[in-house]
Amino acid sequence: MSRKYPIRMNSPTVQNTLATQIKQSHWRLWLLAIQCIVLFAPTFLWLWQRWTMSVWQNGHGILVAGLVIYLVRGELLKMKSLPIESNGWGFAILIPALMMHMLDTGIHSQLLSGIALVFALPGFSLLFLGTVRTKAILFPLSTLLLTLPIPLVFTESIHLVLRHIATKSVAFLLKLIGVPVFSNGTLLEVEGGSLMVADACSGFATLYAAMTVAILTAYFCTSVSRRILLILIAAPLAVAVNIVRVLVLALLVNWFGLDILATSAHEISGLLTFMIALPIIFYLGQEPIVQLDRVELEK
Repeated sequence: MSRKYPIRMNSPTVQNTLATQIKQSHWRLWLLAIQCIVLFAPTFLWLWQRWTMSVWQNGHGILVAGLVIYLVRGELLKMKSLPIESNGWGFAILIPALMMHMLDTGIHSQLLSGIALVFALPGFSLLFLGTVRTKAILFPLSTLLLTLPIPLVFTESIHLVLRHIATKSVAFLLKLIGVPVFSNGTLLEVEGGSLMVADACSGFATLYAAMTVAILTAYFCTSVSRRILLILIAAPLAVAVNIVRVLVLALLVNWFGLDILATSAHEISGLLTFMIALPIIFYLGQEPIVQLDRVELEK
C-alpha cells in the first residue's frame, strides 16, 4: 500500500519548477501582448492626438502618463528581488477588456476603447508580473482613467457653472479696483470691448488636471493630513487661478482692446494657469523642510 506525501508549494523544488513553467509559457504571453498592442494601436494614436491637440483638451494627459510610468517603475524596482510569477486570473480582466474594445469598433466612440485599454493593463500585469507586483502598481495604473477625454455631454453643466463663477468673480474684482464693467450671464463688457467667458475660459481643463495631479501627488505623501489637504485644495486652487487668468484678460481688453485676444496672450494665459496651479500642488505634497531638519537633529 503506497503512502502519499503532501506536496509543499513553498519548497525550493516546487518553486523552481513553477518558475521554469512560467518562463516556458512567457513566449505565448508575449505573443498575446504583441497582438494586443497592434489591436490597441489606433487607440494609442487617438489618445496621443487628444493629449497634444490643445492645452484646453486633456493637455495634462502626457504629464500624468509620465508620472504613472515613473511610479510603476519605482514600485517594480522595490520588488526586483521577488521570484518570477504569473497569475492566470489576468485573463478574467483581459478578456472583458478586449470584448469592450470589440464593442467600440462597432460604435466608433474611441472613448470606450480607451477605457478598455486602461482596464486591460492590470490583466497584463497579473499575467506578466504576478499578484504581488500588480497590487503595488494597481493605483498608478487606475489613475490613467483620468487622462481619458470626457465627452462634452457629461461636462457641459460643469462648464456652465465654472463660466458663471469666473464671470461674477471677475466682475466683482474689476469693480473693486475701479474698472467700469457690466456683466450679463457669461459676458463681460468693459471699455475696450466685450469678453465672452466661453468653455475654453471656464477653467475645466485646469480643474481636471489639478485634481488628477493632486491624486497622484497624494500617492507620494506619507502624511494623511497632507493627502487630505491636496485633495481638498485642488479644485478651489484651479478655480482661483482661472479667475485670475480671466481677470488679466479682461484688463488687457480694457487697456488695449479686443485685438489683444488675437495675439498669443490667450494661449499664454492658459499655460500660466497650469504653470501656477500644478507646482503649488507638488509643493504642498512635499515633506516640510523643518520636519526633515528636526529628524536629522534627533539623529
